[in-house]
Parts: sequence; C-alpha cells; structure tokens
Amino acid sequence: MKNILLKIPRLMVGYFLYALGIVMTINAQQGLDPWGVFHQGLSSQFNITFGTVVQIIGAVIVLLDFILGEKIGWGTIGNVIFIGMFIDLISKNNLVPVFENTFLSYLMIFVGMFSISVAAYLYIGAQLGAGARDGLMIALTKRTNKPVGLVRGLIEVTALTIGFFLGGPVGWGTLIMSLMIGFFFQITFRMFKFDVKKIEHRYIDQDFAFLIQKFKK
Repeated sequence: MKNILLKIPRLMVGYFLYALGIVMTINAQQGLDPWGVFHQGLSSQFNITFGTVVQIIGAVIVLLDFILGEKIGWGTIGNVIFIGMFIDLISKNNLVPVFENTFLSYLMIFVGMFSISVAAYLYIGAQLGAGARDGLMIALTKRTNKPVGLVRGLIEVTALTIGFFLGGPVGWGTLIMSLMIGFFFQITFRMFKFDVKKIEHRYIDQDFAFLIQKFKK
C-alpha cells in the first residue's frame, strides 16, 4: 500500500501533462485533436457539455477495456476524473497562450503531442492501471501483436472519422495529430525504453483482496 501512495505524484504529473498537451492542441486553433472532434461531435448532437461527454465516453471505454481483458486500476479511475479537472484548471487560468502566428500554432501542436506521449509513459508506467483510451491501446496491442504506434494511430483515426460525421470541428491540425500521435507515442516509449507489453499493473481487485486479508487477521 505504501508503494501505491509513492506512485501517486507520478500519476498526478502524468495527468497534468496530458491535460496540458490537450489544451495546447486546442489553443493552437488548427482543429481539435481526434478525440476532441469525437467529443465535440457528440456534445453537439446530444446537447450536453464537452466535459460530460468526456466522462461518459471514458466510462464506456473502461467497460470495453474490461471486456477485452484489461483490468481496472486506481490509475484508470484517476485518468477519467483528473485529466478533465486539469484541462479546466489550465484553460480557466489561461496557462497556455493562444498564438495568432501560424508557425507557432503548429509548433504548439507538436509540443502538445510530445507532452501527451510523455504523460502516457508516466501514468502507464506507474502500473496502477492505464487510462481508458490507453487501456484500449494496450489491449489491442497485445491482441494484434502490432506496433503500439500503429495501434494508437488507428484508434485516433477511428475517433476522428466518427467525430467528423457527427459534426465535430476538423482542421489541418486535427489531421496532423491523427496521423502523428502514434508516432510520438512510439518514439517516446522507445526513448524511455518502455514496453507496454511488459507492464504488470496493480488493480483495484487486488487491493480489495489485500484489505480483506488484513481484516481477517
């Protein structure tokens, strides 16, 4: 249990960097990221807030992860809760600038993608359960035995395509992110010598089993 508590700062830094990367891609104003297009499309269709859509879709994907054999960890739940909170915090306090210069806008997209990929390394590497979308990436990588970059890229393109037909806003930045985010994940994971196939997460059911044993004693 002490080991889990020591990993919480790593998780929180990962969540913050992920949120930071998302806000960077939003403030670049060259089109939302693929999942952003999907979320905004659903938000428009059903007249509910963007944040509510993120939470609902996160819960649905967690269920899908479970069906595909990925268990749920405290990190999985934290991913759904805290990334949205940090996005609001960063946006409301204007911590990320909005550039009018086109070159700087596109540069911020690339920095944002790098921030997202480093964030994924941090919170997946904490081994307390992957984020909902990352859990899907891991499950499909294991099942297909394909490169993580290819799997992540296909997931992003699928979200983008559905979001586009739902009316989500698409720009050149969106297309860049949908095609490049998988590459950034693969390069970042290689840089840190991180193999998602070898990750052994600690899951919620294990913690409950541990606590039950303690109480029995």
